[in-house]
Amino acid sequence: MSVAKVTISIESQLLKRIDSLVKNRVFPNRSQAIQSAVEEKVIRLDKSRLARECAKLDKKEEQAWADLGLAAEVDEWPEY
Repeated sequence: MSVAKVTISIESQLLKRIDSLVKNRVFPNRSQAIQSAVEEKVIRLDKSRLARECAKLDKKEEQAWADLGLAAEVDEWPEY
């Protein structure tokens, strides 16, 4: 994994909280703490985007497509 250095501005109170997490060995250093927080936020945003896109789907239409696909493959299913 390649790593790039960036410079950020952060509120002093938040930095104190991050430093406290590092001091209490929750994270090995500031970089890891901030990287973890950013990664979690990006993942959450991706999940909420997926949920928003799924909400746009027409449930009846999706069910009809699913039923159509299953009906086309039913002859290929093994008999039990």
